[in-house]
Amino acid sequence: MPSLVISIDGAVIKEVALTKERTTLGRRPYNDIVISNLAVSGEHALLHCTAGRVSIEDLHSTNGTYVNQQRITRQEIHHGDLLHIGQYQLSLQFTPQEYAAWGVAAAAAQPACLRLEGDTGREVALVKPVTTLGKPGVAVAAITRKAMGFTVARTEGADGSLCLNGLAVGTEPRPLQHGDLIELAGSRLQFLLLQTSA
Repeated sequence: MPSLVISIDGAVIKEVALTKERTTLGRRPYNDIVISNLAVSGEHALLHCTAGRVSIEDLHSTNGTYVNQQRITRQEIHHGDLLHIGQYQLSLQFTPQEYAAWGVAAAAAQPACLRLEGDTGREVALVKPVTTLGKPGVAVAAITRKAMGFTVARTEGADGSLCLNGLAVGTEPRPLQHGDLIELAGSRLQFLLLQTSA
């Protein structure tokens, strides 16, 4: 089943399995997922899980619900999407078996991934048209998947906050090659193209 990983300032505080069709999220104690923070409304958002698809609906919250930096009212979300509620970052996670069962590209078929340096073997599959990385308000990068390959560009943050192989990257997309080293706000990630069987 899909799960929601909740973190703040890069530290994971909880992971919640989405076992129900409707999962409420907010500051009040009667919510399914409780986030005790004044930036979070009492009844902030609602997660809908139907037939393997997950969507999030903002419940007219004061500070809004964001998916990949965009404020939303209701939107379907996918594996690896980044949600922001107040200062909290939430990431939707599926297992490779769920990908296969629900007709989404299986993890083994991912064309590329990012490997986090210093985090034993942790990898982020690049399956979406655009994958955002970083911390809003500090530095954010976007990795775009196109027919001809992958590119990276800075979408938020000061000059020099995003580097590719030691060279600063601006808002103009730069192509990525196998083995490239991305540095973003103190994190180091290696871009890897994955072998696919014919």
